[in-house]
Order: sequence, then C-alpha cells, then structure tokens
Amino acid sequence: MNTIINLYRHIDAVFARIRVADGVAPLLLRLYLAPVLMQAGYNKLSHFEDTAAWFGNPDWGLGLPMPEVMTALAAGTEFFGGIALIFGFAIRLISIPLMVTMLVAAFAVHWENGWLAIADANSWLANDRVLEAAERLQRGKEILEENGNYSWLTGRGSFVILNNGIEFAITYFIMLLSLFFTGAGRYFSVDYWLARKYMDKHDIAVFIDKIQG
Repeated sequence: MNTIINLYRHIDAVFARIRVADGVAPLLLRLYLAPVLMQAGYNKLSHFEDTAAWFGNPDWGLGLPMPEVMTALAAGTEFFGGIALIFGFAIRLISIPLMVTMLVAAFAVHWENGWLAIADANSWLANDRVLEAAERLQRGKEILEENGNYSWLTGRGSFVILNNGIEFAITYFIMLLSLFFTGAGRYFSVDYWLARKYMDKHDIAVFIDKIQG
C-alpha cells in the first residue's frame, strides 16, 4: 500500500509542475469554438428574415414564438459569444446562453436525424435515415460515373450526404460545459487579468483556483 501511495505522490508531483500550463487547454477550446459560433451567428444575421421565417413557421420550420426576437437572441449570442471566447472574457457567463443555444439546436432541429452529422452507413450509430441515404449516395455516384468526369469531381474529396444529426451540437455543448466549470484559464484570458488587477489577494487566489478548475 505504501508503494502505491508513494507512486501516486510522485505522479502527482510531476503533474503539479505542469499546472502552470493548465490555461492552454481552455484556450484551445475557446479558439476552436469561437470561429464556429461566430460563423453561425453571422449567417443568421446575414439572412435575418429567412432565419426568422424558419424559426417561426410551424409547418416547415421550428414554430417558435416571437421568431424575430429568437433570431436576434440566437444570432447575437453566437456571434458576440464567439468574440468573448477569443478574448476569454466573461466565459462562465457567456457559456450559459451558448449551451442553451446548443441544446435547442440539438433537440429542436437535429434530434430526429439521430447522432451522425454525416451519413455513414458503416457506423454503429447509423439509423434507418442514414441507411437510406447510403442507397441514394450510391445511386448518385453511379449517375456521375456514367455521365460526368467522376475523377475530377472527387479530386478534392468523396461525395457524402449530410445527415444533420446532433453530433456537432452536443459536442459543442460538452466543450462549453467544460469551459463553464474550468473558466477561461490563466494567462491567456481577460478574465484572468481582470481578477489579478481588481481583486484582493485572497479573492484572487479563490478566483484563480476556480478558473483553473
């Protein structure tokens, strides 16, 4: 037992030495998420009327109340939330509406399509929709091979069918949830430097301990 305890202590001591770099992980999460969310928000803002129509229409859209308001909230949250992620500002606060947005996207938009974002009939997560898509994809390839320059058409990658499942929305939610608990991370965030500047030593220690997880 003592051997195990000593081994654990040595391992813990090694990891304690690299704690100074623990801000890198949340930094990379932020930089990964930021352009994705900003692009999504920008697309909604650029096509505001079309997005609002889709949000509000109960027949071919989401049937949400106050679609213009919902569009503005979703677009603003994604676009300006992405900017906040870049700078590491108010990360725990901004993570909340972003997580809500991801959950709405997952369960109101993508849920019925299953998990997969790209239809892959070989995946153990493939549902009937994906299997049917595979048949259509194969037929499409046959048509292109017969009537087109297939080698040129696939010169930059294979054709796929977008399944539009919950995969990306849930993945982004998990990443945001991680940031909600860890905070923006030290050194590479506005949150960290604001804490150092405006809090007393005790509060700084508590805050930094929180943003480091």
